[in-house]
Amino acid sequence: MMPKELLKKYMPHPEIIKNHKNLQFLGAKLHDPNLWHLNRRSVSMAFAVGLFCAWIPTPGQMAIAAIAAFYMRANLPISVALVWLTNPITMPPLFYFAYLVGVYALNLPTANFSMDAILSGELLFPFLTGCLMLGIICSTAGYFGFSYFWRYHTTNKWQHRQQHRQQLARTKNPCRSIEWRL
Repeated sequence: MMPKELLKKYMPHPEIIKNHKNLQFLGAKLHDPNLWHLNRRSVSMAFAVGLFCAWIPTPGQMAIAAIAAFYMRANLPISVALVWLTNPITMPPLFYFAYLVGVYALNLPTANFSMDAILSGELLFPFLTGCLMLGIICSTAGYFGFSYFWRYHTTNKWQHRQQHRQQLARTKNPCRSIEWRL
């Protein structure tokens, strides 16, 4: 199954999202068809936007992802959905990992990690540094990874079609002229 068909299978209908009460602040611009297209560029950009916004440690990640998708002309539903990689269940281990990445990058000693320590400011700088670094790494990997995935599947499908056409030509099928047009 092509990535496009796979994504269409699980994506909500654009009309449902266009009428969602939390996205009405975008106004008529929300009806731009470019926000709903499923092509390699828009979906790859959606992965970059969504994965970057997932590492932003603040409430309102979905709104940030929606605004970024709007300005980057990325697929809006995919951008917003990818933010949920950091959810209440996955957030503690992911944010602890972000703290460790920040500590390592800044060459600081580790301390007892807790949300209270972050909110008080003791661990805020290494934590935010780790979140920024992981956001950049994940968004870059997501963009190029999905772009490669899409291209790989498209190339395979094209090669399969070429092989099928060559087999038809070898068998001298009288209906091959119809097959060539497909």
